[in-house]
Amino acid sequence: MKRLVDKLWDEHRLTPDEYRALLIMRDAQDIDYLMDQARTVSQLHFGRGIYLRGLIELSNVCRNDCLYCGIRRSNCHVERYTLSHDQVLACCEQGYKIGFRTFVLQGGEWGEERSRWIADLIGDIKKGWPDCAVTLSLGEHPRETYALWRDAGADRYLLRHETHHPRLYSLLHPQGMSLAQRLQCLDWLKELGFQVGTGIMVGAPFQTLGSIIEDIEYLVDFQPQMIGLGPFIPHHDTPFRRFPAGSVEMTAKLYAILRLAMPKTLIPSTTAMATLAPDGRCRGILAGANVVMPNLSPTDTRKQYSLYDNKAALGAESAQGVKILADELAAIGYHIDWSRGDSPQ
Repeated sequence: MKRLVDKLWDEHRLTPDEYRALLIMRDAQDIDYLMDQARTVSQLHFGRGIYLRGLIELSNVCRNDCLYCGIRRSNCHVERYTLSHDQVLACCEQGYKIGFRTFVLQGGEWGEERSRWIADLIGDIKKGWPDCAVTLSLGEHPRETYALWRDAGADRYLLRHETHHPRLYSLLHPQGMSLAQRLQCLDWLKELGFQVGTGIMVGAPFQTLGSIIEDIEYLVDFQPQMIGLGPFIPHHDTPFRRFPAGSVEMTAKLYAILRLAMPKTLIPSTTAMATLAPDGRCRGILAGANVVMPNLSPTDTRKQYSLYDNKAALGAESAQGVKILADELAAIGYHIDWSRGDSPQ
């Protein structure tokens, strides 16, 4: 196993069988070696600083009906909300005073009738805080909409492909959504000059080791600036409510494998990791992750943005809990890096 880890460090790519061997390995010393090497690579490129992104959950209104998502269109138990223009700017003002220099606008997927509203919002954020980066995570849209947002000043875009396997994609999404369209959107975003992020749910229903390996190979070929990986967590109002949650251990392995394969990529230790395990966020960082996304949203809407059950949104997962987060990072030898945290790629 150590030979495979060393090969991944040197060549940044393995064969499918070699990836499989790393994913299924159980020996504690081998796993520790993988984590140690991934951590070393991360520190070589980013030091011991962890970048922060201020997450603003714009709206839980969504036109899609993805089978795993708590804010899916057909969930009639969700109290829907959309932040106002002024509410978003107030979140940015609060975040800037705390020290955030990146704002992430995340929300359900809207129709194109709100495209100009988003563009105006981006423009006002850039005017008010010109030294900050704006990241969008708003789903699939036509190329011209992405171009509008890019021209308005958006710097980054997160759009997880969820799986590169067409059959699995169809099992996770309703008719009318397609893997081909998702991948086309990612290509458009890259062409338009966004720093692009994509990724998967680890342990999603019907996922196999083969599909995970296919995802690794896609990510290595696509070379995103950011990779978003989090364990699947079921939501009680979805068709997948009885499926088991994904594994923190497998997610950490994937952080480490992808850190070695793409040394300069930004990898968040996601909220889902912190939701499944009290030390989940730190375990992600110790596996090579180098970004954390505390929640800047108004406190009275955080429970309504319920993608999965029991989502962590307080304490170290909130912008107000930065001191708690700083203490947790210090305990494992890391610190907050307050810069914009652009990808060095």
